[in-house]
Amino acid sequence: MLSESSAAVVAATLPVVRAHGEEITGRFYPRMFAAHPELLNLFNRGNQATGQQKAALAAAVVAYAEHLTGAGDTPWGPILDRIAHKHASLGITATSYTIVGRHLMGAIGEVLGDAVTPEVAAAWDEVYWLLACELIAREARLYTEAGLAEGESIWRDWRVTEVTTEATDVRSFTLVPVDGGVVPDFVPGQYVSVAVDLDGDLGQQIRQYSLSGRPGAPQWRITVKRVRGEDGAPDGTVSTVLHERVAVGDTLRLSPPFGEVSAIAGDGPLLLVSAGIGLTPAMSALEHLAETAPERPVVLVHADRDGAAHAHRDALPRLHARLPNLRLKLWYEQNTDGDELDALTAEVSRGRVDPELIPLSPDAHVHLCGPLPFMNQIRGGLLRRGVPVERIAYEVFGPGMLRGGV
Repeated sequence: MLSESSAAVVAATLPVVRAHGEEITGRFYPRMFAAHPELLNLFNRGNQATGQQKAALAAAVVAYAEHLTGAGDTPWGPILDRIAHKHASLGITATSYTIVGRHLMGAIGEVLGDAVTPEVAAAWDEVYWLLACELIAREARLYTEAGLAEGESIWRDWRVTEVTTEATDVRSFTLVPVDGGVVPDFVPGQYVSVAVDLDGDLGQQIRQYSLSGRPGAPQWRITVKRVRGEDGAPDGTVSTVLHERVAVGDTLRLSPPFGEVSAIAGDGPLLLVSAGIGLTPAMSALEHLAETAPERPVVLVHADRDGAAHAHRDALPRLHARLPNLRLKLWYEQNTDGDELDALTAEVSRGRVDPELIPLSPDAHVHLCGPLPFMNQIRGGLLRRGVPVERIAYEVFGPGMLRGGV
């Protein structure tokens, strides 16, 4: 709980901090990286360049302050869980929070100037450390659940045993532990971090990729879409390395599985809605259910540019045969030759997904994965159709959350 004196100060200054949040976080990152350039290895430089990371951090700090002062009604638990799982997948340690706190408070002072009196600084420092302590505790628990001893590195070497082209600019990598040890189990919807070394003295970069294969298998599978820069943006750093340089026999550094979202929640009807590479957790869910609950009613709704861009499309006939209550409804934006799926009962529509046309059981659990605008549209449509918010789970590839926070 925020102390009474600090709560009054934070409530009074919250509008100013909210208005300058992105300016503050925009100052924070250069300060921190100048003092600790090694931290560049942990942060997504693409999200730094686009401003997504500073926007996400500003929103999180403001939301937490609103939560502490009662100024906001967004449930904080899901936000904390998401941040903790992302941090654990990067190997963030408790000592990092001291560095972040020092430079965040410095950035607040730079932006707000004389308005940051000792009382204001102390109040916001209290907000930060309440947030940090909650995250440190949750992350410590996640490391323990992953079987890691205190201070043990999250990274483990995995050998690539197969590389499969799934669609245009999409490849799957099948991996086994180099040490021959146990392949950790996971829940469909979880992801692993992949760390790659960059050329020269550029250090490393880390990205998260959903596990797209079956839990309990003797290997892992990740499916990676190559990110090609548009409108002057650079190509994806890690996805380009994986596509251009990684072959069978190579070794990659992977984290344990993390992620707070299950793609197979409940045991009744399940609706999986995805777009583009957001299909990967849905594929893991279907592979899992084909082994463990083949009679479960499942609807897969997937949107893509066309059939050639639709990753894992060739696996759908096999899964449809193994899941008698699986219904497939696909939307392709463009017409291309060969979009038909032979020997498969699938409904293929043209254009973009219409939430009103999604097959929906009243008691279905829902899992969404895809670009934020797509998920906001689908989630809004499903809420209007009466799906309770607590039955709609989603995964965001990158910083940020859907409107409404849960």
